[in-house]
Amino acid sequence: MSAITNHLPTSELQALDAAHHMHPFSTQNDFNTRGARVITSARGCYLHDSDGVEILDAMAGLWCVNIGYGREELAEAAARQMRELPYYNTFFMTTHVPVIALAAKLADLAPGDLNHVFFASSGSEANDTNIRMVRSYWAEKGQPERDVIIGRWNGYHGSSMGSASLGGMVGMHAQGGLPIPGIAHIGQPNWWAEGGEMTAEAFGLARAQELEAKILEIGADRVGAFIAEPVQGAGGVIVAPDSYWPEVQRIVDKYGILLIADEVICGFGRTGHWFGSQAMNIRPHIMTIAKGLSSGYQPIGGSIVCDEVAAVLGACEFNHGYTYSGHPVACAVALENLRILEEEQIVERVHDVTGPYLKAQFESLADHPMVGEVKIVGMMGSLALTPDKASRAAFAAETGTVGYMVRERCFANNLIMRHVGDRMIISPPLVISESEIDLLIARARKSLDEGMAAVKAAGLWEAG
Repeated sequence: MSAITNHLPTSELQALDAAHHMHPFSTQNDFNTRGARVITSARGCYLHDSDGVEILDAMAGLWCVNIGYGREELAEAAARQMRELPYYNTFFMTTHVPVIALAAKLADLAPGDLNHVFFASSGSEANDTNIRMVRSYWAEKGQPERDVIIGRWNGYHGSSMGSASLGGMVGMHAQGGLPIPGIAHIGQPNWWAEGGEMTAEAFGLARAQELEAKILEIGADRVGAFIAEPVQGAGGVIVAPDSYWPEVQRIVDKYGILLIADEVICGFGRTGHWFGSQAMNIRPHIMTIAKGLSSGYQPIGGSIVCDEVAAVLGACEFNHGYTYSGHPVACAVALENLRILEEEQIVERVHDVTGPYLKAQFESLADHPMVGEVKIVGMMGSLALTPDKASRAAFAAETGTVGYMVRERCFANNLIMRHVGDRMIISPPLVISESEIDLLIARARKSLDEGMAAVKAAGLWEAG
């Protein structure tokens, strides 16, 4: 049991929360009946709630707390910057030291000629920026008709009007008049769910070639960019077959369209490389960053842009920006976070030590009767749940029913492990130790056992 900071009783906190706090991606009325779990403190890979329960966070918050919770150095960096320069904007021919230093550091870390950064406060904002960048780039080159951006079904690029349009989440598109004009989508490289009788390699090639087919359908003179996550995160940690990314790279090169790699989840060590683009050996013109940039300690995101795109945009007035673009406190915290990642060799340790260990332990769950596929890259992994491994069958219940039941057992066993449909996903802090990985796997297996028992008791153990 951890020490509890003085606060109202949990029931009163829950009542206030339900009465006044509108939660993201939630059915608000549920909070009136169940009440939110109130998190009061965190350290390392563990959360503590208002009842003093310790919880292993295998999701690093929302894929973001890469260096773990409770690093005093980041709090001190924020305090120092708040005392010196708590805020100033970067409009009107003005800059400041933290944003200069962070932009230079990101240019040093990013691969290839990705040497320029446009800052935002989130991945959603950065992807909205990318839409305007792509369209402005082609307009400045005398090709304003190249305004279509292609994304993938079940991809996730944020929840604002522009970024949610780029993504291919059908549930999000059902609300608010999405997608906006000029956005198209192709299939995701999810062999387990959609590969049918094809081999994984043949399926990966076919899904990549959907990009070329879509370009030709729209018109090669109208397509400006293709956006994708190196590994689909919120879509369920979908790792493309090995044949996929080389073919995508060939196609974008052939038609001269911009490649945007959404690195919001994959960046800053999550894949065992600094960026997922390096793990997948692709050459993006723009990378979207956020989350692990500050390990979630401050809201900051951005677009890292290649020399050629930056040169074209630099010749015109780019009428775009945010009040908090390059916020000095967020930049100072991000710089300190990057320093820790580098000096403590956290990315290298994920690549060489803990990543391989987690992979071996996580893949051991493949022997569970309910687990059909295990996918893992670095520190992000998923389990596809099925009643029939051989046929890769879905459950007869509505998609997500079984995943939710297993997720509830994870929470009951003090493990934060999410579900996306009927896939269980993890994304622990990059600083997780081997013993903590063992604990994660033990709690995951216990939750799978209990979940399977609940599924059978509810009469849902049948293929759809």
